[in-house]
Amino acid sequence: MGAAVAAAALVAGPFVPAAQAQQQGGTVLRVALVQEIDHLNPFLASFASSTMVGRMTWEFLTLPSAEDNTPAPGLAESWSTSPDKLTWTYKIRDGVKWSDGQPVTAKDAAYTFTRIMTDENAQEANGTYVENFESVTATDDRTLVIKTKTPQASMTALDVPIVPEHIWANQPNMTDPATDSVPVVGVGDGPFLITEYRPNELVRLKANPDYWRGRAKIDELQFISYKNSEAAVNALKNDEVDFVNRLTSTQFDTLKNAEGITTNQAIGRRYREIIVNHGAQTQSRQPIGDGNPVLKDVRVRQAIARALDPQTLVDKVLGGYGQTGGGIVPASFPAYHWEPAANERYNFDPAAANAQLDQAGYPRGADGTRIGPDGKPIELRLLGRASEDFAQRASDYVVSWLGAIGIKATKQLVSDNEVDERTNNGTYDLAFSGWGTSPDPDYILSKQTCAALPAVAGSSSSTSFFCDPEFDRLYAAESTEFDPAKRADLVKQAQARYYTQVPSIVLDYDNVLEAYRSDNFASFTKQPAGTGQIMEQSGYWGFYGATPAEGGSSSSGGLSSGAWIAIGAGVVVVLAIAGTAAGRRRKSADDQE
Repeated sequence: MGAAVAAAALVAGPFVPAAQAQQQGGTVLRVALVQEIDHLNPFLASFASSTMVGRMTWEFLTLPSAEDNTPAPGLAESWSTSPDKLTWTYKIRDGVKWSDGQPVTAKDAAYTFTRIMTDENAQEANGTYVENFESVTATDDRTLVIKTKTPQASMTALDVPIVPEHIWANQPNMTDPATDSVPVVGVGDGPFLITEYRPNELVRLKANPDYWRGRAKIDELQFISYKNSEAAVNALKNDEVDFVNRLTSTQFDTLKNAEGITTNQAIGRRYREIIVNHGAQTQSRQPIGDGNPVLKDVRVRQAIARALDPQTLVDKVLGGYGQTGGGIVPASFPAYHWEPAANERYNFDPAAANAQLDQAGYPRGADGTRIGPDGKPIELRLLGRASEDFAQRASDYVVSWLGAIGIKATKQLVSDNEVDERTNNGTYDLAFSGWGTSPDPDYILSKQTCAALPAVAGSSSSTSFFCDPEFDRLYAAESTEFDPAKRADLVKQAQARYYTQVPSIVLDYDNVLEAYRSDNFASFTKQPAGTGQIMEQSGYWGFYGATPAEGGSSSSGGLSSGAWIAIGAGVVVVLAIAGTAAGRRRKSADDQE
């Protein structure tokens, strides 16, 4: 049986009606998914939804703790570093097994990191983590040794899922469509194991009975796709799903008083931005895309920043559930968060923005639209996701604010995939975007460096094609600094530099707004403890810690009838890892991780 055939056989099966499924027993947690999944291949997975599923399936060396986000043991039960901070030794936990019965060893970790280091196509999701690695070796089954070229302060924050070598070594080409339907997703060592995947419809996981931390309290975890949050909220109200996140303020306020439903508000780990195409380019400095050349002028970018009113977006679009932005490390990580001083902040000031554009030599034409150096009116495309409430509502404000300073903007709300493709290829001027950040700031800072520029057009691990020698210098300094206070200062200096150059405009830090059927589930583990979010954590604690309520209606196997209607009942389920694209890609707006 070939690999692809074996993969299909692993999960293929007839449709099971809800009534029959209930008789099969088992506790099921049904989670509404309003974000697309790009890949379930952990080397390629970039969207927040995809990395969330990956965190459930493959364990990490270390991961942020549920209590306070500090590094906690994963596969590595302990770690140490040499006096020169160039050699890191991880002791791999004994007795952990892959779901096919094979032992998990240091060789699997060495293979994972080496594959990313040596295979360009395997670098899409996590290539930045290994750029400073000299070598990775397994000296024995329990010992992993990583040598770095220079000291690397983020070595206890490697957000890289470890995969089984005996499965993945048989997949020579990451992007070959013939091997993109590989039998890899069924073999894991995390708290849950993927058993079924229907692109844009359903991801189904079962509790790993041999998980080293102990079996989850639920038997099955289902991620059911919905076109938008409104449909997901209706499913929650009808008890067709148990959990919904990314709620609008109106939805959240309505659900606060709904019977059998509990809401959760938390300070989020994401920042929302408008990326500015100030000159998309490759690593070889070859221009790509068709961005308006006036955006190469930092004075224009600064004027645009002064023309926007993020507080209005927080108040009117987010319903007050957020705070205005500053640096690219959200306020949820206070040790590294940076806010501009009062005299440095781009306050909403159309008069100042107009004055800056006047001084920069962009006069208004007869119709009030400013004229560029080419003698043509300055017209910008504002790109956003048609499925996203924020982009739909905020785009009208942005178009109006830009019009007030003589810049004509046209909103272009398109599919998630089109946003992804166009931002990868630089065929935009302004675009709504957003990133989920980790407790350690190194990763999100690395995404702004020259090294993160794409090798070729159409692929990128850069957030906004930013390439600035001063920022790179500060990033290099913070990444090798082990003194916490000194490192925090360098991280803040790097964010200040980013802010002055305006490769993007950080609009806000959204609050996390979630809701769940408390008549079905009594509690979930939050990160950080007590005050944090449940879904899309820097780990898997939220759903792994799900505790069913006594007598909850989700205590039944299979999908609810409503869920089957939502995704469309099929007869045969075929496993396929969605999407094939060479190289490293930027993640879609507000879906990036």
